[in-house]
Amino acid sequence: MKTITTTEALADFCLEAAKRPYVTVDTEFLRERTYYSKLCLVQMAYRDDAGEDAVIIDPLVDGLSLEPMYELFRNPTVTKVFHAARQDLEIFFVNAGLIPAPLFDTQVAAMVCGYGEQVGYETLVRKIAKADLDKSSRFTDWSRRPLTDAQLKYAVADVTHLRDIYESLSERLKKSGRARWVSEEMAVLNDPATYKTKPEDAWQRVKTRTTSGRFLSIVKELAEFREAYAQRRDVPRSRVFKDDALVELASTKPQNEGDLGRSRLLLREARKGEIADGILAAIKRGLETPPEDAPKMPKGREKLQVNPALADLLRVLLKAKADREGVAQKLIATSADLDAIAAGERDVDALHGWRREVFGDDALALCDGKVALAVKGNNVQTIQL
Repeated sequence: MKTITTTEALADFCLEAAKRPYVTVDTEFLRERTYYSKLCLVQMAYRDDAGEDAVIIDPLVDGLSLEPMYELFRNPTVTKVFHAARQDLEIFFVNAGLIPAPLFDTQVAAMVCGYGEQVGYETLVRKIAKADLDKSSRFTDWSRRPLTDAQLKYAVADVTHLRDIYESLSERLKKSGRARWVSEEMAVLNDPATYKTKPEDAWQRVKTRTTSGRFLSIVKELAEFREAYAQRRDVPRSRVFKDDALVELASTKPQNEGDLGRSRLLLREARKGEIADGILAAIKRGLETPPEDAPKMPKGREKLQVNPALADLLRVLLKAKADREGVAQKLIATSADLDAIAAGERDVDALHGWRREVFGDDALALCDGKVALAVKGNNVQTIQL
């Protein structure tokens, strides 16, 4: 285990890593006090029986440039292997404007290989690498220096065992012919839009039961102001004001700082100054939004005209298909997907790509009355009608 603290040492490691078919990657970060994740460590490893093939990179060291690592991430001949990659990739996209490619996520691959839904790294280490993880450093402040030997050991284990997991899963995918399935699943992770948070869309994450146009217009403006402010100041959005305060403000529509002072849920520092000015301006814009421009809540599943009997049959079909293929059910289709299909919707993920081959075609045939379900022994089968 080697800790890299200079650009030269990082360049030497990445030069060697570039000669390998893959490199495993993980990060440690903090996000409790900031909007964007603060990168605290990067761990990397490749397979080399000769010696130092796993390193810990300390990005908090003054003068260390991560550009050699970013250059490796751009190298099309080296697969970058992560587990549950989304948060790691977001950090690299925000900090350097890149997404490592080609990309392989072992959590996605494990679901395709039948290890269950959202399988954790620890589970794969135990089942594939036949090892146990020391979890004592799991909840730690990775920004504090110096790091202890226990912390370093914990961090590097996240990439050393990952080599065995990747090699095992990639071999299983090759034998089963399902490598394409994983490649399709990587599309979302490879899309820059996945890591871009647009302030104008932030209102869609606010949970509210009120659907009036004026109310939603104010919610939209308040959420947009909060998101932009949090991004600009790099503070958590909850430090500006929380969702319950946002909904309260949209309901009470305060007109001045005196009104803000009577809020039950608004943080004290948000009742004056720049945040207060932003809140009042957002409410004013919301009130002035023409009715025809008011945002509309997306159509909820509860409003779909779902055929409950058909939905139940689709669930039986899904379980049968998932069991036969050895794939997690939720990876093929969610409960909401099944309800949508049973309600006549066809722009559903379960009806596209590899999912259509495994489940979607038979699901549509079932909906159209072209197939029936029959039980033979312990198995459910489709019968052409």
